[in-house]
Amino acid sequence: MSTTIAAIGECMLELSKSSGVPATAFSRPVNLAFGGDSLNTCIYLARLGLEPSYVTVLGDDPLSLWMAECWRQEGIDCSRVRHAEGELPGLYFIDTDEVGERSFYYWRDRAPVKRLLDDEPDAAELFETLGSVSILYLSGITLAVLTDASRARLMAWLPTYRAAGGRVAFDNNFRPKLWRSLEEARKVYRAMYGMTDLALPTLEDEVALFGEMSADDLIGELSALGVKEIALKQGEHGCRVAGLGVDEHIPVITTNVVDTTSAGDSFNAGYLAGRAKGMDQVDSARIGSELASLVIQHRGAIVPAILSRRIANLLPAG
Repeated sequence: MSTTIAAIGECMLELSKSSGVPATAFSRPVNLAFGGDSLNTCIYLARLGLEPSYVTVLGDDPLSLWMAECWRQEGIDCSRVRHAEGELPGLYFIDTDEVGERSFYYWRDRAPVKRLLDDEPDAAELFETLGSVSILYLSGITLAVLTDASRARLMAWLPTYRAAGGRVAFDNNFRPKLWRSLEEARKVYRAMYGMTDLALPTLEDEVALFGEMSADDLIGELSALGVKEIALKQGEHGCRVAGLGVDEHIPVITTNVVDTTSAGDSFNAGYLAGRAKGMDQVDSARIGSELASLVIQHRGAIVPAILSRRIANLLPAG
C-alpha cells in the first residue's frame, strides 16, 4: 500500500507591509497571503510528488474559500477541510522594521479550527476517514490552538489509530504564548511524545520548554518515552537522526541565509517525503536539508514552485 500523509493544523490569513505603495493618513497598503506551519509542510510535500491531505477548519467567507482553492491548486487534498458557517479564519500581521527585524501580531482567538473536534459526531466521522492514512502529521502549534475538549479527543483517539497500523509524526514547534503555562505545555508534550512514532523536534524549542539539555539528552528522553525514529533539527549545527541501529549527524548545507521562515517546516516535508518513498533516515534527512537550505535563501515561507520542485528530482520515482 502506498504511503499517505495527512496533516492536522491551523492556517491563517497573513497581512504584511506592501512595498512601493505609499501609505496615507487613512490607509496602509498590505500584501495578502496565508501561512501555517503544518500547511507549509503540506505544500512542500505536494511539490515533492506526494498527495498530502490537510485537516483544518476555515470559515465560509470568500477568503477562506480562496485559501482552500489555492491549496487544491498546489495538489493538496482538501476533502478534510471543513468550512464552518458564519465563521472567519484567523489572521496575523507581519511588521518589518528598518533593519529587517520582523514582529508578528495575531488575531486567532475565534478561529474555527480551535473547535475542530469539539463536536463528537463530527470528530468520529473525521477519525474514521483518517483511519486509512499511513502517517498523521501534527505539531505543537496544532495541539496549542485546539480547545481543551478538542485536544483531549484527539489524544484519546491516537492510540486507536496507531494500534490499527498508523504512524504519528510530531514536530514540537513550541510557541510559549499559545499555552497557559509551561506546566500545561510540558504535560501535553510528554503525553504526545508517548504516542509519537516519528519525532521531528528542534533542539532550541525543547530547551525553551524543558530547560537546558543536549542532543544526547533529548534523544535519550524521547527514546525512553517510546519514540522509535527521531530527526533532530539543530539549526546551523545541522540534523541528527536516530533510530534502530542508526545515529548519525548530517551537517548543515552552507548557503546565503536570507529568511529562516519555514526552514523547519520544509525540512520536515523533505524528510517525510524521503521516508514515504522508501529512503532510509540518513538520506531522508539529506533531502530535508537540501529543501530547507533552498527555502532559507528566499523571503517568505513558500518559495516559487519551480525552485522547490527541483528537490523532487532527488527522490526515487513512484
